[in-house]
Amino acid sequence: MNPLQKMASLGQSPWLDYIRRDMIHDGTLARMRDEGVLGVTSNPAIFEQAIAQSDLYDDAIRALAAEGKTAMEIYDILTVADVQDAADVMRPVWEASGGQDGYVSLEVSPLLANDTNGTILDAHRLHRAVDRPNVMIKIPATLAGLPAIQQCLADGIPVNVTLLFSRRRYQAVMDAYIEAMTERAAKAKPVQVASVASFFVSRVDSLLDPQLDAKGAPDLKGKLAIANAQGAFADFRAAFSGAKWEQLESEGAWKQRVLWASTSTKNPDYAPLMYVEALVGPDSVDTIPAATLEAYKHDGQPVDRLTGSADAAAQVLARAAELGIDMEAVAAELEADGVAKFVDPFHKLINSIDAKRLAVLS
Repeated sequence: MNPLQKMASLGQSPWLDYIRRDMIHDGTLARMRDEGVLGVTSNPAIFEQAIAQSDLYDDAIRALAAEGKTAMEIYDILTVADVQDAADVMRPVWEASGGQDGYVSLEVSPLLANDTNGTILDAHRLHRAVDRPNVMIKIPATLAGLPAIQQCLADGIPVNVTLLFSRRRYQAVMDAYIEAMTERAAKAKPVQVASVASFFVSRVDSLLDPQLDAKGAPDLKGKLAIANAQGAFADFRAAFSGAKWEQLESEGAWKQRVLWASTSTKNPDYAPLMYVEALVGPDSVDTIPAATLEAYKHDGQPVDRLTGSADAAAQVLARAAELGIDMEAVAAELEADGVAKFVDPFHKLINSIDAKRLAVLS
Protein backbone atom coordinates (compact mmCIF):
# COMPACT_ATOMS: atom_id res chain seq x y z
CA MET A 1 0.00 0.00 0.00
CA ASN A 2 1.11 3.54 -0.67
CA PRO A 3 0.64 6.06 2.20
CA LEU A 4 -2.75 7.20 0.88
CA GLN A 5 -4.04 3.63 0.88
CA LYS A 6 -2.54 3.02 4.31
CA MET A 7 -4.27 6.18 5.55
CA ALA A 8 -7.57 4.70 4.35
CA SER A 9 -6.80 1.41 6.13
CA LEU A 10 -6.55 3.43 9.37
CA GLY A 11 -10.05 4.81 8.84
CA GLN A 12 -9.23 8.19 7.26
CA SER A 13 -10.31 8.99 3.70
CA PRO A 14 -7.93 11.15 1.64
CA TRP A 15 -9.83 13.55 -0.61
CA LEU A 16 -8.36 15.86 -3.22
CA ASP A 17 -8.92 19.56 -2.57
CA TYR A 18 -8.79 20.61 -6.20
CA ILE A 19 -10.73 20.31 -9.44
CA ARG A 20 -10.01 21.35 -13.01
CA ARG A 21 -11.50 20.25 -16.32
CA ASP A 22 -8.32 18.91 -17.92
CA MET A 23 -7.50 16.57 -15.03
CA ILE A 24 -11.00 15.10 -15.18
CA HIS A 25 -10.85 14.44 -18.93
CA ASP A 26 -7.22 13.36 -19.41
CA GLY A 27 -7.36 10.51 -16.90
CA THR A 28 -5.44 12.25 -14.10
CA LEU A 29 -8.34 12.09 -11.64
CA ALA A 30 -8.99 8.42 -12.47
CA ARG A 31 -5.30 7.65 -11.84
CA MET A 32 -5.43 9.48 -8.52
CA ARG A 33 -8.59 7.55 -7.61
CA ASP A 34 -6.84 4.28 -8.36
CA GLU A 35 -3.88 5.37 -6.22
CA GLY A 36 -6.08 6.01 -3.20
CA VAL A 37 -7.95 9.32 -3.53
CA LEU A 38 -11.48 8.70 -2.24
CA GLY A 39 -13.20 12.04 -2.89
CA VAL A 40 -12.88 15.55 -4.33
CA THR A 41 -13.71 18.98 -2.92
CA SER A 42 -14.04 22.33 -4.65
CA ASN A 43 -14.70 25.90 -3.58
CA PRO A 44 -15.04 29.30 -5.29
CA ALA A 45 -11.30 30.01 -4.95
CA ILE A 46 -10.43 26.71 -6.64
CA PHE A 47 -12.84 27.43 -9.51
CA GLU A 48 -11.45 30.95 -9.87
CA GLN A 49 -7.98 29.47 -10.27
CA ALA A 50 -9.21 26.87 -12.75
CA ILE A 51 -11.47 29.05 -14.90
CA ALA A 52 -10.19 32.63 -14.68
CA GLN A 53 -6.48 31.82 -14.52
CA SER A 54 -6.37 29.41 -17.46
CA ASP A 55 -7.65 29.22 -21.02
CA LEU A 56 -9.13 25.74 -20.55
CA TYR A 57 -12.68 27.07 -20.37
CA ASP A 58 -12.45 29.86 -22.95
CA ASP A 59 -14.06 27.95 -25.81
CA ALA A 60 -16.98 26.92 -23.60
CA ILE A 61 -17.38 30.50 -22.34
CA ARG A 62 -17.42 31.83 -25.90
CA ALA A 63 -20.02 29.28 -26.98
CA LEU A 64 -22.27 30.00 -24.00
CA ALA A 65 -21.88 33.74 -24.47
CA ALA A 66 -22.99 33.36 -28.08
CA GLU A 67 -26.12 31.63 -26.76
CA GLY A 68 -26.88 34.73 -24.69
CA LYS A 69 -25.97 33.31 -21.28
CA THR A 70 -25.07 35.71 -18.48
CA ALA A 71 -21.80 35.46 -16.57
CA MET A 72 -23.58 33.85 -13.60
CA GLU A 73 -25.32 31.35 -15.85
CA ILE A 74 -22.01 30.49 -17.50
CA TYR A 75 -20.37 29.99 -14.09
CA ASP A 76 -23.18 27.65 -13.08
CA ILE A 77 -23.01 25.62 -16.27
CA LEU A 78 -19.21 25.24 -16.15
CA THR A 79 -19.00 24.26 -12.49
CA VAL A 80 -21.96 21.91 -12.54
CA ALA A 81 -20.52 20.14 -15.60
CA ASP A 82 -17.11 19.71 -13.93
CA VAL A 83 -18.66 18.33 -10.76
CA GLN A 84 -20.87 15.95 -12.75
CA ASP A 85 -17.89 14.63 -14.69
CA ALA A 86 -15.73 14.31 -11.57
CA ALA A 87 -18.57 12.52 -9.78
CA ASP A 88 -18.79 10.05 -12.63
CA VAL A 89 -15.06 9.32 -12.29
CA MET A 90 -15.45 8.83 -8.51
CA ARG A 91 -18.65 6.78 -8.80
CA PRO A 92 -16.84 3.40 -8.41
CA VAL A 93 -15.51 4.55 -5.02
CA TRP A 94 -19.02 5.58 -3.96
CA GLU A 95 -20.37 2.19 -4.97
CA ALA A 96 -17.56 0.21 -3.32
CA SER A 97 -17.92 2.16 -0.06
CA GLY A 98 -21.66 1.69 0.14
CA GLY A 99 -22.26 5.40 -0.34
CA GLN A 100 -19.90 6.75 2.31
CA ASP A 101 -17.02 7.87 0.06
CA GLY A 102 -16.48 8.85 -3.56
CA TYR A 103 -18.13 12.27 -3.16
CA VAL A 104 -17.42 15.47 -5.07
CA SER A 105 -18.35 18.70 -3.27
CA LEU A 106 -19.90 21.81 -4.84
CA GLU A 107 -20.44 24.94 -2.75
CA VAL A 108 -23.51 27.15 -2.59
CA SER A 109 -22.92 30.74 -3.63
CA PRO A 110 -20.55 32.42 -1.15
CA LEU A 111 -22.77 35.49 -1.37
CA LEU A 112 -25.36 33.55 0.66
CA ALA A 113 -23.20 32.92 3.75
CA ASN A 114 -25.55 34.98 5.92
CA ASP A 115 -28.82 34.07 4.17
CA THR A 116 -30.52 30.96 5.55
CA ASN A 117 -33.41 30.71 3.08
CA GLY A 118 -31.21 31.63 0.14
CA THR A 119 -28.76 28.89 1.11
CA ILE A 120 -31.51 26.27 1.37
CA LEU A 121 -32.87 27.21 -2.06
CA ASP A 122 -29.41 27.25 -3.66
CA ALA A 123 -28.47 23.90 -2.11
CA HIS A 124 -31.61 22.29 -3.50
CA ARG A 125 -31.07 23.93 -6.89
CA LEU A 126 -27.48 22.70 -7.15
CA HIS A 127 -28.38 19.23 -5.91
CA ARG A 128 -31.02 18.94 -8.62
CA ALA A 129 -28.75 20.41 -11.30
CA VAL A 130 -25.84 18.06 -10.65
CA ASP A 131 -28.15 15.05 -10.34
CA ARG A 132 -25.55 12.59 -9.09
CA PRO A 133 -25.87 10.46 -5.94
CA ASN A 134 -22.23 11.06 -4.99
CA VAL A 135 -22.27 14.84 -4.78
CA MET A 136 -22.15 16.82 -1.55
CA ILE A 137 -23.37 20.38 -1.34
CA LYS A 138 -21.06 22.61 0.71
CA ILE A 139 -22.69 24.98 3.16
CA PRO A 140 -20.67 27.27 5.45
CA ALA A 141 -21.16 26.83 9.20
CA THR A 142 -22.10 30.46 9.81
CA LEU A 143 -24.93 31.19 12.24
CA ALA A 144 -27.24 31.59 9.24
CA GLY A 145 -25.84 28.40 7.77
CA LEU A 146 -26.73 26.19 10.74
CA PRO A 147 -30.51 25.98 10.14
CA ALA A 148 -29.87 25.59 6.41
CA ILE A 149 -27.52 22.67 7.11
CA GLN A 150 -30.11 20.96 9.30
CA GLN A 151 -32.93 21.53 6.81
CA CYS A 152 -30.95 20.26 3.82
CA LEU A 153 -29.84 17.14 5.71
CA ALA A 154 -33.42 16.52 6.83
CA ASP A 155 -34.37 16.81 3.15
CA GLY A 156 -31.85 14.08 2.32
CA ILE A 157 -29.17 16.21 0.67
CA PRO A 158 -25.59 15.09 1.43
CA VAL A 159 -23.91 18.12 3.00
CA ASN A 160 -20.27 19.09 3.38
CA VAL A 161 -20.32 21.63 6.20
CA THR A 162 -17.47 24.08 5.59
CA LEU A 163 -15.61 26.94 7.28
CA LEU A 164 -15.52 25.45 10.76
CA PHE A 165 -12.95 26.90 13.15
CA SER A 166 -14.83 26.93 16.46
CA ARG A 167 -15.35 23.84 18.60
CA ARG A 168 -18.53 25.41 19.98
CA ARG A 169 -19.87 25.91 16.46
CA TYR A 170 -18.77 22.40 15.55
CA GLN A 171 -20.88 21.05 18.41
CA ALA A 172 -23.87 22.92 16.95
CA VAL A 173 -23.18 21.37 13.55
CA MET A 174 -23.12 17.85 14.99
CA ASP A 175 -26.32 18.58 16.91
CA ALA A 176 -27.93 19.75 13.65
CA TYR A 177 -26.91 16.52 11.92
CA ILE A 178 -28.27 14.32 14.71
CA GLU A 179 -31.53 16.31 14.82
CA ALA A 180 -31.90 16.01 11.04
CA MET A 181 -31.44 12.24 11.16
CA THR A 182 -33.84 12.02 14.12
CA GLU A 183 -36.43 13.89 12.05
CA ARG A 184 -35.92 11.55 9.12
CA ALA A 185 -36.19 8.49 11.35
CA ALA A 186 -39.45 9.80 12.84
CA LYS A 187 -40.85 10.11 9.31
CA ALA A 188 -39.61 6.61 8.38
CA LYS A 189 -37.19 8.09 5.84
CA PRO A 190 -33.76 6.56 5.22
CA VAL A 191 -31.13 7.85 7.65
CA GLN A 192 -28.14 6.99 5.47
CA VAL A 193 -27.38 10.58 4.49
CA ALA A 194 -23.66 11.15 4.10
CA SER A 195 -22.19 14.29 5.62
CA VAL A 196 -18.83 15.67 6.67
CA ALA A 197 -17.94 18.65 8.83
CA SER A 198 -14.89 20.52 7.51
CA PHE A 199 -12.74 21.76 10.39
CA PHE A 200 -10.03 24.15 9.18
CA VAL A 201 -6.52 23.72 10.53
CA SER A 202 -3.50 25.69 9.28
CA ARG A 203 -5.19 29.11 9.25
CA VAL A 204 -5.30 28.97 13.05
CA ASP A 205 -1.50 28.92 13.25
CA SER A 206 -1.17 31.53 10.51
CA LEU A 207 -3.17 33.93 12.69
CA LEU A 208 -1.77 32.99 16.10
CA ASP A 209 1.93 32.35 15.50
CA PRO A 210 2.80 36.09 15.39
CA GLN A 211 0.81 36.59 18.60
CA LEU A 212 2.75 33.82 20.30
CA ASP A 213 6.01 35.54 19.42
CA ALA A 214 4.68 38.76 20.90
CA LYS A 215 3.58 36.95 24.06
CA GLY A 216 6.97 35.31 24.55
CA ALA A 217 5.70 31.78 23.86
CA PRO A 218 7.38 30.75 20.59
CA ASP A 219 7.43 27.12 21.76
CA LEU A 220 3.67 27.01 21.10
CA LYS A 221 4.02 28.05 17.47
CA GLY A 222 2.69 25.44 15.09
CA LYS A 223 0.85 23.62 17.90
CA LEU A 224 -2.44 25.43 18.48
CA ALA A 225 -4.06 24.49 15.16
CA ILE A 226 -3.35 20.80 15.73
CA ALA A 227 -4.49 20.96 19.36
CA ASN A 228 -7.71 22.71 18.31
CA ALA A 229 -8.35 19.96 15.76
CA GLN A 230 -7.52 17.19 18.22
CA GLY A 231 -9.96 18.75 20.66
CA ALA A 232 -12.59 18.79 17.92
CA PHE A 233 -11.96 15.08 17.32
CA ALA A 234 -12.61 14.42 21.01
CA ASP A 235 -15.85 16.41 20.63
CA PHE A 236 -16.75 14.21 17.65
CA ARG A 237 -16.19 11.05 19.66
CA ALA A 238 -18.38 12.37 22.46
CA ALA A 239 -21.20 13.53 20.17
CA PHE A 240 -21.46 10.25 18.30
CA SER A 241 -21.88 8.09 21.37
CA GLY A 242 -24.57 7.66 23.99
CA ALA A 243 -28.13 6.40 23.86
CA LYS A 244 -29.63 8.88 21.37
CA TRP A 245 -26.94 8.33 18.78
CA GLU A 246 -26.81 4.57 19.33
CA GLN A 247 -30.53 4.38 18.62
CA LEU A 248 -30.05 6.23 15.33
CA GLU A 249 -27.05 4.09 14.47
CA SER A 250 -29.08 0.95 15.08
CA GLU A 251 -31.50 2.26 12.45
CA GLY A 252 -28.63 2.59 9.97
CA ALA A 253 -27.45 6.19 10.46
CA TRP A 254 -23.87 7.04 9.59
CA LYS A 255 -21.62 9.26 11.66
CA GLN A 256 -21.05 12.71 10.25
CA ARG A 257 -17.30 12.38 9.84
CA VAL A 258 -14.98 15.20 10.76
CA LEU A 259 -12.99 16.48 7.78
CA TRP A 260 -9.66 18.27 8.11
CA ALA A 261 -9.42 21.20 5.72
CA SER A 262 -6.56 23.60 5.05
CA THR A 263 -3.94 20.97 5.86
CA SER A 264 -1.13 22.29 3.68
CA THR A 265 1.45 24.30 5.60
CA LYS A 266 1.55 28.05 5.01
CA ASN A 267 4.74 28.63 7.04
CA PRO A 268 7.87 27.56 5.10
CA ASP A 269 9.57 26.76 8.41
CA TYR A 270 7.14 23.90 8.99
CA ALA A 271 7.43 20.44 7.47
CA PRO A 272 5.15 20.32 4.40
CA LEU A 273 3.25 17.30 5.72
CA MET A 274 3.04 18.44 9.35
CA TYR A 275 -0.72 18.87 9.58
CA VAL A 276 -1.61 15.82 7.50
CA GLU A 277 0.63 13.56 9.58
CA ALA A 278 -0.60 14.90 12.93
CA LEU A 279 -4.29 14.36 12.17
CA VAL A 280 -4.46 10.81 10.80
CA GLY A 281 -7.13 8.82 12.60
CA PRO A 282 -10.37 6.85 12.25
CA ASP A 283 -13.81 8.12 11.22
CA SER A 284 -12.30 11.12 9.47
CA VAL A 285 -11.47 12.69 6.11
CA ASP A 286 -8.54 14.86 5.07
CA THR A 287 -9.05 17.03 2.01
CA ILE A 288 -5.57 17.74 0.70
CA PRO A 289 -4.33 20.16 -1.99
CA ALA A 290 -2.81 18.47 -5.05
CA ALA A 291 0.85 19.24 -4.32
CA THR A 292 0.59 18.18 -0.68
CA LEU A 293 -1.29 15.04 -1.64
CA GLU A 294 1.36 14.07 -4.18
CA ALA A 295 4.06 14.59 -1.56
CA TYR A 296 2.15 12.52 0.98
CA LYS A 297 1.65 9.70 -1.50
CA HIS A 298 5.44 9.36 -1.71
CA ASP A 299 6.68 10.42 1.73
CA GLY A 300 3.77 10.12 4.15
CA GLN A 301 4.03 7.94 7.24
CA PRO A 302 0.44 7.45 8.35
CA VAL A 303 -0.10 6.34 11.93
CA ASP A 304 -3.22 6.92 14.04
CA ARG A 305 -2.18 10.04 15.92
CA LEU A 306 -5.71 11.21 16.73
CA THR A 307 -6.83 8.47 19.08
CA GLY A 308 -5.73 9.33 22.59
CA SER A 309 -4.62 12.86 21.69
CA ALA A 310 -7.25 14.74 23.71
CA ASP A 311 -5.33 15.17 26.98
CA ALA A 312 -2.20 16.58 25.37
CA ALA A 313 -4.33 18.87 23.23
CA ALA A 314 -6.16 20.16 26.29
CA GLN A 315 -2.84 21.03 27.94
CA VAL A 316 -1.71 23.01 24.90
CA LEU A 317 -5.01 24.88 24.71
CA ALA A 318 -4.90 25.58 28.46
CA ARG A 319 -1.52 27.25 28.02
CA ALA A 320 -2.96 29.37 25.21
CA ALA A 321 -5.80 30.43 27.47
CA GLU A 322 -3.31 31.41 30.19
CA LEU A 323 -1.66 33.68 27.62
CA GLY A 324 -4.98 35.40 27.00
CA ILE A 325 -5.77 33.69 23.70
CA ASP A 326 -9.53 33.21 23.28
CA MET A 327 -9.96 30.41 20.74
CA GLU A 328 -13.63 31.25 20.17
CA ALA A 329 -12.72 34.84 19.33
CA VAL A 330 -10.00 33.52 17.04
CA ALA A 331 -12.56 31.27 15.35
CA ALA A 332 -14.97 34.18 14.81
CA GLU A 333 -12.22 36.22 13.14
CA LEU A 334 -11.17 33.31 10.94
CA GLU A 335 -14.76 32.59 9.95
CA ALA A 336 -15.32 36.16 8.77
CA ASP A 337 -12.00 36.06 6.93
CA GLY A 338 -12.88 32.68 5.43
CA VAL A 339 -16.16 33.98 4.00
CA ALA A 340 -14.24 36.89 2.44
CA LYS A 341 -11.65 34.49 1.01
CA PHE A 342 -14.45 32.84 -0.98
CA VAL A 343 -16.43 35.99 -1.86
CA ASP A 344 -13.43 37.86 -3.30
CA PRO A 345 -12.32 35.16 -5.79
CA PHE A 346 -15.96 34.54 -6.67
CA HIS A 347 -16.35 38.17 -7.72
CA LYS A 348 -13.06 37.98 -9.64
CA LEU A 349 -14.24 34.85 -11.41
CA ILE A 350 -17.60 36.31 -12.40
CA ASN A 351 -15.88 39.48 -13.63
CA SER A 352 -13.40 37.40 -15.64
CA ILE A 353 -16.18 35.38 -17.24
CA ASP A 354 -18.11 38.56 -17.98
CA ALA A 355 -15.09 40.13 -19.67
CA LYS A 356 -14.69 37.09 -21.92
CA ARG A 357 -18.43 37.05 -22.57
CA LEU A 358 -18.49 40.72 -23.58
CA ALA A 359 -15.50 40.21 -25.85
CA VAL A 360 -17.52 37.62 -27.79
CA LEU A 361 -20.57 39.84 -28.00
CA SER A 362 -18.58 42.83 -29.20
